[in-house]
Amino acid sequence: MSFASLGLSDELVRAVTERGYTEPTPIQAQAIPVILKGGDLMGGAQTGTGKTAGFTLPLLQRLMAKPVAGKAHIRALVLTPTRELAAQVEESVRLYGKHLPLKSMMMFGGVNINPQIKQLHGRVDILVATPGRLLDHLQQKTVDLSHVEILVLDEADRMLDMGFIRDIKRVLAVLPKQRQNLLFSATFSDEIKLLADGLLNSPALIEVARRNQTAELIEQRVYPVDRERKRALLTQLIKDNNWFQVLVFTRTKHGANNLADHLNKEDIPAMAIHGNKSQAARTRALAEFKTAKLQVLVATDIAARGIDISELPHVVNYELPNVPEDYVHRIGRTGRAGSEGEASSLVCIDEKKLLHDIERLIKREITVVQVPGFEPDPRIKAEPILNGQNRGGGQRQGQGRGQPRSGGGQPRTGGGPRTGGGKPAGGASRGGVPSSAQHRSGGRGR
Repeated sequence: MSFASLGLSDELVRAVTERGYTEPTPIQAQAIPVILKGGDLMGGAQTGTGKTAGFTLPLLQRLMAKPVAGKAHIRALVLTPTRELAAQVEESVRLYGKHLPLKSMMMFGGVNINPQIKQLHGRVDILVATPGRLLDHLQQKTVDLSHVEILVLDEADRMLDMGFIRDIKRVLAVLPKQRQNLLFSATFSDEIKLLADGLLNSPALIEVARRNQTAELIEQRVYPVDRERKRALLTQLIKDNNWFQVLVFTRTKHGANNLADHLNKEDIPAMAIHGNKSQAARTRALAEFKTAKLQVLVATDIAARGIDISELPHVVNYELPNVPEDYVHRIGRTGRAGSEGEASSLVCIDEKKLLHDIERLIKREITVVQVPGFEPDPRIKAEPILNGQNRGGGQRQGQGRGQPRSGGGQPRTGGGPRTGGGKPAGGASRGGVPSSAQHRSGGRGR
C-alpha cells in the first residue's frame, strides 16, 4: 500500500516521500481514508505509530479541497496537552504542507503572548494550541474560532489526566456546531468514552494496538538495586554499554536536577527537563538531545509524550512511575516505527508493588538482570512512597510544601510556566505531569 493509493494529493505524497516515508503505518492506512471522507473518528494508537501524520495529511487535503475566497480564517484547530507536543504537531503540519499555500501556527504558554497576537493578525489556517493559552486568547478576543471546520483532540487521555476537561468544554462552546471531530487517545477509559459520546457524531473507531500494550520491539529489563546506589548503577550501565541518546525518567523535578548534575560530574553530558525549566531551556535541551550532542536527557513525565525522536535507543526508569499507565507512555519513546529499543528500570525494594502493578497492566513479567556488585542488601527494609518521596528521592513533581494534594499548581512567578499535581490514583496524586496545565481544582494551564 502506498500513500497515493489512500487518495492523498501529489503535493502531500511528495512531501511524505521527501521525509523518507514510503508506506503508511496501520493507523495511517485506516485513519486517512475515514478522515478524507469527512467523518468523525475515534482513534486509539500507541505513541510512535505515526498517528500525527495520520490526521495531519488528510486534514491538509480536506482544507485544500475547499479553498476559501476572501479573508482567511482559522479552519482547523488541534488541541494538545503539552507545549512539546504542540511544537511537534505544528512542525509536522509545516513539513507535510510545505508544497501547499496553507499557513499554520502553534500557541502555548510559558512565552510572551504578544508575538502570538501579532501572528494571529496574519493568515492562520491551522492552529495547534494547548488549552490554557488558547483560553487566554479567547478571553482577550485575540483569536476567532468561529470558522473552524476540523477539530482534533490529540492525546485526549493525557488532557483529561491533567484536568483540562473544563477548558476543553469552554473551547467547544465557541466552535461551530457543524464540524469534523477527530479524537486520538492512547487508552480508552470510561472518561474518554464519555467525552467522545458528547463530542463525536457516529464516529469510526480505529484501534491499532491493544490497550496499554507495550511495543514488542522494546526489550524491557529490570535492574534490582538499593535506592542509595541507583546513581552509581546508572553511571556504570551508561559507561560500560556506551549508551547514547538515553532518556532517563525521574519521579521529581528536584531528583531530575540532582541526577543530571551527578552524571555531568561523571563526564556524562546530561541536562534535566521539567516544568520549572524555562521554555528556552527546554527547547535547547531537546534540540541538543535530538542531534545527539547531549548523551543523557533526564526528565519528569512532562516529556513522556512530547519527545518525537526517531530510533531513540534507550529509555531508563530511574524511578518507576506511580501510575502504571505512565510506564507504557514512558517506554513508548523507544521501539518506534519498526526500530528496536531498550527500556531499563532501576528498581529498589520500595518499588516492588509499583513493578507488580506494571507487570499486571502489560500482562507480562519483565526480565530481571542483576549487575554484579549491585545486589540489593537484604537488611534494607521497604519505605512507603508517600507523596512521591522517601529516603531515595525528593518531593514528587507538583507536590511542594503547602500545596493541596491533588489540586492546583504552584504559584506563578516571573511569568514562568505553572506546574501542578496529578490525577489521584490509589490515594496519592500523580507526579511529573506536563507543565502546561494545572489540575482539577479549576486552575488552567498557561
